[in-house]
Amino acid sequence: MSSPRSYAVLSAPAARRVFLTLTFTRWFPVGLVVGLLTLWQLERGLSVAQAMTISSAAGLTIFVLELPTSGFADAFGRRPVFVVSAVVNVVASGILLVAHSFWAFLAAAVLMGVFRALDSGPLEAWFVDTVHATAPGSDVEGSLAAQGTVLGVGIATGALVSGGLVWWHPFAGASALVLPVAVFVSLNVVHLLAVLVLLREPPSAEHLDTSGARRALASAKESPAVVREGLGLLRDNRVLRGIVTVELFWSVAMIVFETFQPIRLAELVGGEERAGAVMGPVAAAGWAVFAVGAALGGWCSRRIGVARTAILARVLNGLGAVVMGLVAGPAALVAAYGVTYLLHGSAGPMHSALLHREARARNRTTVLSMNSMVASVAFGVAAPLLGLLAERTSTQVAMVAAGTFSIGGAWFYRHALRCERHPASSPSTGRPVPVE
Repeated sequence: MSSPRSYAVLSAPAARRVFLTLTFTRWFPVGLVVGLLTLWQLERGLSVAQAMTISSAAGLTIFVLELPTSGFADAFGRRPVFVVSAVVNVVASGILLVAHSFWAFLAAAVLMGVFRALDSGPLEAWFVDTVHATAPGSDVEGSLAAQGTVLGVGIATGALVSGGLVWWHPFAGASALVLPVAVFVSLNVVHLLAVLVLLREPPSAEHLDTSGARRALASAKESPAVVREGLGLLRDNRVLRGIVTVELFWSVAMIVFETFQPIRLAELVGGEERAGAVMGPVAAAGWAVFAVGAALGGWCSRRIGVARTAILARVLNGLGAVVMGLVAGPAALVAAYGVTYLLHGSAGPMHSALLHREARARNRTTVLSMNSMVASVAFGVAAPLLGLLAERTSTQVAMVAAGTFSIGGAWFYRHALRCERHPASSPSTGRPVPVE
């Protein structure tokens, strides 16, 4: 029997390089379709309500699978789960390329939900635990902010390339939106190869003498205990419970600037293909300012604290979503979209940093996935309802309603803010001590 491959623990700088590189390969392809996905569905005959229902299916799939997959990742290993996620991503995007019916798009959405459930947490948990293995007590806010910047730059670059591909439109007999989706599939294959080559994870001590099959079985048996521990932490830790609750509200705001934005733009410019050509540079600009916002969030947190930065960014992000629904011209919509994405970029890394303060190495992926699970179910429930509201009233009414609702989420950061002001009163969660 062959022994498991043995990998040395990476140094903190090396782990950071791998973390940021795989963040780029994961999110650069997304930029190619981030502004086109809803337009792609509408162009192929789906209604707004059907498109929102498909988005809901992806969210509900994530909700069902988040905790089982994260518990398995914490017990079995982050690398194998992340590899499987990259494989599923390739399959889901391939179906998306050839889909022409509601059911085909639904299948792609369900598989994309499986991918996102598997993808949610393992890379970030691997990075944080790798850093703590060689630099105990280190905070990771700076690296998480850098990840947000890389993510934003990657998506912005992909969106800019997407807009160029739509303008180019080399296949006269096909939709101008086909080429960006095809390139999206190809780049997901590149991401899979990058994961296989770059991500290294030393086996834990209890698994050194165990075969892959036996370890998988043992980890599957162990994962329910990890999940129960994570749920127990959520029940007993009001700080974590509040942070995760914020995600309910934030997800509703994301429906505005991720799903309704291209729909509203198509209404203003007169069609899906014309909006698709415009959305490339618009999404690129949005994700570029997202990257700036991530860096700004890191800067701001060093001055006023992580929790205060998260609260401020959340409130202003919700107000930005409201303004997106109120404006009446394409230029004003694009400007509001940019400001909203700037604040979206500032809020994300701070929210993640607060989550990591409440997690332990044993359940870090589970904690991240509980947060993602809440986001998914909120998106899954709200998206079709907002789609129906848009069809019964208008896109603008749905956008304003969602943005207004999202602002209330900032209230649930209050326990994290109190703990940041008075660290001695916070629960014992293995929170790392900041390194000066």
